[in-house]
Amino acid sequence: MFSKILIANRGEIALRIIRACHELDIETVVVYSEADKDAPYLQLADEAVCIGPADCASSYLNIPRIISAAEITDVEAIHPGYGFLAENINFAKICRECGITFIGPPVEAMQLLGDKVQARKLASKVGVPTVPGSDGALDKDSEALELANEMGYPVIIKAASGGGGRGMRAVHNDMNLRSAFSSAQAEAKAAFGDGRVYLEKLIVEPRHVEVQIMADQEGNALHFYERDCSTQRRHQKMIEESPCPILDKRTREQLAESALKIIKKARYVNAATVEFLLDKDKAFYFIEANTRIQVEHPVTEMVTGHDLIKWQLKIAAGMPLNLSQRSIKHSGVAIECRINAEDPEKDFAPSPGTITRYIPPGGPGVRIDTHVHQGWTVSPSYDSMIAKVIVHKPTRSEAIATMKRALREFVIEPIKTTIPACLDILSHNLFVKSKIDTGFIERNF
Repeated sequence: MFSKILIANRGEIALRIIRACHELDIETVVVYSEADKDAPYLQLADEAVCIGPADCASSYLNIPRIISAAEITDVEAIHPGYGFLAENINFAKICRECGITFIGPPVEAMQLLGDKVQARKLASKVGVPTVPGSDGALDKDSEALELANEMGYPVIIKAASGGGGRGMRAVHNDMNLRSAFSSAQAEAKAAFGDGRVYLEKLIVEPRHVEVQIMADQEGNALHFYERDCSTQRRHQKMIEESPCPILDKRTREQLAESALKIIKKARYVNAATVEFLLDKDKAFYFIEANTRIQVEHPVTEMVTGHDLIKWQLKIAAGMPLNLSQRSIKHSGVAIECRINAEDPEKDFAPSPGTITRYIPPGGPGVRIDTHVHQGWTVSPSYDSMIAKVIVHKPTRSEAIATMKRALREFVIEPIKTTIPACLDILSHNLFVKSKIDTGFIERNF
């Protein structure tokens, strides 16, 4: 096992990794920007190194400064968390060249699955259904126009790299395609440094279901069941749950088997999430793989009892997955609500500022993952997510009731948050009956 690692991230995921490391008796080094200099989790780390001003490009995305911090503190490995450099192939390469273990997949696997076009091709090779679309990236809007007319509208333009809904545009006719194509390219270039886009048939009213995978360096790969992430706003997840409430046993097994096929073919190591769309007939299609730990990993931890961050650390250190698939049990229902510093009444506009009143919820089956506290100033420089509320109960109806109770207890003032929006969603008849899809929020709120 490692003796010391560096955490190249901030906020709740940095704190989450610190806790896992200390339980494994691993020392931690945390990098931070000037905006985060008063973050309490810095005191929990064994060392903390300032890497620049608030601006991400000068701090959390500044590879030379992070590598320098790793070298001067003499760490053996770097955990990138999620976001920032977590899926940056160049960063993973530099870590390898510097003799520092990147706690994530090998560069080759990241290149293969991190590129959505290549990942689609790999899925097809192993017999996993993919959404009909272009064979590769499209250079011209005329190519997209021709293919869209061949497949029939609606279609969706997607960035070949990255995620989070950036570089993604749904298109319903010829008139909008050209402008959507160029704007998707520009957004993808700005967000990921890669302006390549491709085209897919738009699945109408799909559910978004993803399978959590862990794979070790000896070729063993196991699934930790699925999460339903269909409750989204503009491709940004708001509520996640496990298990997917509409899956039958056979479809669940087929999804897991398909995810494992892709992971094994890519010779993948460490944590991955293989994502699928389910249509109205419950036919599933592979869409992409995330080569990192996900924001919503606590949902899986709650229903399986496995600490996924610890598994990441153990696998990166060369330890095998000393588990059988049969030994990984799924118990009860877990739901996670992302709490963002946004104002739902103003089209979810960012709501930065200083928190003067903070009262977190508690009680049986409630978990809070956050780094904020009373007196903390939410910076406009970073992602707006400030907390995650996760509940675990024997049934879905009990989980919904506990989540609603927990959210009503949660006080974060005076900034605006998405707590009221989450409560509205949880109370909606269609959500309660699980008759939702990825367009549920746009249609009903």
